[in-house]
Amino acid sequence: MKILFVCTGNTCRSPLAEAIARKVVIERGLADVEVASAGVSAYEGGPPSDGALLVGMEGRVDVANHRSRQLTRDLVAEADLIFGMGPQHVAYAESLGGEGKAFLLAEYASHGASTRAISDPFGGELEVYRATYEELDQEIRRALDRAVAEQTPDRS
Repeated sequence: MKILFVCTGNTCRSPLAEAIARKVVIERGLADVEVASAGVSAYEGGPPSDGALLVGMEGRVDVANHRSRQLTRDLVAEADLIFGMGPQHVAYAESLGGEGKAFLLAEYASHGASTRAISDPFGGELEVYRATYEELDQEIRRALDRAVAEQTPDRS
């Protein structure tokens, strides 16, 4: 299963989401899950924001080697699930062919109970980045629970 996280610039939320998801995938031994990220308005090859680097280090996830990339039709086609940080990210992924597999991260994680966007820490203080990290960690764990459960055949 290939999961793609999408935000605006691919320098804060989606690289952190990718790194957190990779950490959770390893913790849970999910060998068949791949994760990646992109942005709807990304500057190709840009580094992660300083805040993302710092909270990544605090959370023991490495985003230092991440380089931003633009969301493309090919990336959308390769993904099995696309998690947007906000509704505009989902809409953009859908416009590139992601209908039926692009979801708001919090909405997917909550089985539709929440339709809130993941807060954008860009330009904020370190505490804002920390709050976004915690929010991402919680929602990604729940989203992976659902994705794996829906991928596993019912043995009843």
